[in-house]
Amino acid sequence: MTDQPQVPAPQPDESPSESLEAAAIAAYLEAHPDFFVEHDDLLSVLRIPHQRGDTVSLVERQLKILRERNIEMRHRLSQLMDVARDNDRLFDKTRRLILALMDASSLDDVVISVEDSLRQDFQVPFVSLILFSEEPLPVGRSVTAAEAQKAIGGLLSEDKSVSGSLREHELDFLFGEEQRKQIGSTAVVTLGGLQGVLAIASRDPQHYKSSVGTLFLGYIAEVMGRVLPRVNTTLRSVR
Repeated sequence: MTDQPQVPAPQPDESPSESLEAAAIAAYLEAHPDFFVEHDDLLSVLRIPHQRGDTVSLVERQLKILRERNIEMRHRLSQLMDVARDNDRLFDKTRRLILALMDASSLDDVVISVEDSLRQDFQVPFVSLILFSEEPLPVGRSVTAAEAQKAIGGLLSEDKSVSGSLREHELDFLFGEEQRKQIGSTAVVTLGGLQGVLAIASRDPQHYKSSVGTLFLGYIAEVMGRVLPRVNTTLRSVR
C-alpha cells in the first residue's frame, strides 16, 4: 500500500485558501523529489533557516550574504542595461540629425533640422540657436559679433561645452526673460569656428550638471561648423 503525502495542518495565521495552496505545493514537491535538481536557480532565493534557539548557522549567514550580493549585482546590471539602451537611443537620434545636416543645401535646412530635431526627437524643452553675422540673416536668430561677445563672451570657447547654471543675463540673451524663469540647468556649445552658439536647457536643476558630459551636443556643433560656411558665406566668427 502506497503512503499518501501528509498534508500540513493549517497554521493559525493562514487562510483556508493559503493552506490548500501550501498543501498542494508540498504534495507536488513530495511527488517530484528531483524538482530542485532541474531548477537549482531557485535555491538562491529560497529561505531555509538552520536556527536553533537564538543562534544562526554559518551556512545560513553565508547564504544570506550571497543572496544580498546577488540582488545588488542584478540591480547594477539592470542599471547598466538602462544606460546602454539610453546611449543607443541617443546615438541613433544624433546620427539622424548629423545625416540631415550633411544633406542640407541651404541655411533654412540647417536651422530647421537642428531646431526640429532637438525639440521633437530629443524632446528638449528649451532650445536656442544663435548665428553670428554682421548682417541680418533670412532665417533663424542672428546677432553681431560685438553683441555676442558683450553678452556671453565668457561662454564662447572652441575647446569645450559649458553645462550647469548660468547667470541671469546670459540666460536672458540665450532664451529670453520669460523662458529664463523656467530654466533650471543649461548646456551651451559654440559652433565650429565660433560661427554661432547652440544652447539647450531643462527645468530640472540637476539635468545638465557641470560634471555631466554633453558629447552628443559637441558632435552636432562640430558638424554644423563644417556645414554652415557651405550654405551661407555671410557668417562671421568671433575672435
